[in-house]
Amino acid sequence: MANIDVTLNPDLLTNLLSDSGEGMKKLVESVLNQVLEAQMVDHLGADRHERSSDRTGYRNGYRERQLTTRVGTLILRVPQTRDGNFSTDLFRRYQRSEQALVLALMEMVVQGVSTRKVTHITEELCGATFSKSTVSSLATGLSARVNHWRNRRLNGLYPFLLLDALVIHVRKDESVVPVAALIATGISEDGQREILGLTLGDSENEASWDDMLRDLKSRGLSGVDLVVSDDHKGLKKAVQRHFQGVRWQRCQVHFLRNLLGHAPASQRGPLALALGRLFRADTKEEARAIKNEILETFEKKAPKSMDCLEEGFEESLTILSFPRKYRVRLRSTNSQERLNEEVRRRERVIRIFPNEDSAIRLIGALLSEFHEQWSTGKKYFDMAEYWEWKKQEPFKTPSLLSVVE
Repeated sequence: MANIDVTLNPDLLTNLLSDSGEGMKKLVESVLNQVLEAQMVDHLGADRHERSSDRTGYRNGYRERQLTTRVGTLILRVPQTRDGNFSTDLFRRYQRSEQALVLALMEMVVQGVSTRKVTHITEELCGATFSKSTVSSLATGLSARVNHWRNRRLNGLYPFLLLDALVIHVRKDESVVPVAALIATGISEDGQREILGLTLGDSENEASWDDMLRDLKSRGLSGVDLVVSDDHKGLKKAVQRHFQGVRWQRCQVHFLRNLLGHAPASQRGPLALALGRLFRADTKEEARAIKNEILETFEKKAPKSMDCLEEGFEESLTILSFPRKYRVRLRSTNSQERLNEEVRRRERVIRIFPNEDSAIRLIGALLSEFHEQWSTGKKYFDMAEYWEWKKQEPFKTPSLLSVVE
């Protein structure tokens, strides 16, 4: 894609520094207009007034189009071509999650549970008044698109499955309750990262994970060789029920936090250094030797941590059975941290979702956008080495036997 040089004129910079909402609105407007210009350069194969043998067409002015965002309604100048063939997915991609956020705010207003800040933001975005029927109509349309994505068919094999949970707060029966957004990410047989599923439930409840895995299987999920997750209660049992013989990697990041959390404050620094050596081990034999050293050093200084280490050691190093090139990205669920951050960023505006449907719409819309970027972008893994290793490996996952033999 062409380079995008974001420039700020003095007036725009003054407005931005003054913290008037107009400054941020103009900034976002400026950046997105430059994105559109860069997309046009890519489409034509040449910049404005540039003579090039690669040029595929010519400009034909601009068309103004509105884009509703949290900083206000932007007026964007969409470049046009003489043949009318230029199109951009900026509006489609950007607006889906933005619509879900604005819709959640509108629901809070019509239900009478909004704060003054939320009411102000909503009036700025949507106008002073809107009816319950308007909100209902918008919700129906957006829910249909999100649910179509959530219920899509999963084709092919997904050797690696990462499961994570994010706690949000939802208004229910005049109370505010914590609810977990359960998110499933998979790596396909050709190395593409995809978001496979989203549901709401209890992250420590076996039935919630059971429902999610049953849904994924009913939609076609197969070929799972490794599941990566935190040690949620009930999750392992649900995995064993639906994917018999599949290996489980306990998230090393969560495990490390757990180990340090059980240690006295005075021992956390040296223990963290020792555990870092453990998780960088190249083989199980090396890891066991380091573990024994840690147990000998900290057995009396941090007994609870050592009990926890012995209990979770094997499952935290399952990944050492796999080729080296796959270990770093599969030893934890950290690859989903960006997803969590984006959800949290929107949640901070709302604080409490007005209902579960609203949470599904907003989180689902956001995840579907990430899914589009991931599944059509650069491959997450080159899987050639994995499939070659799988042919030689003595441990054969039942669902992969037909592929590797």
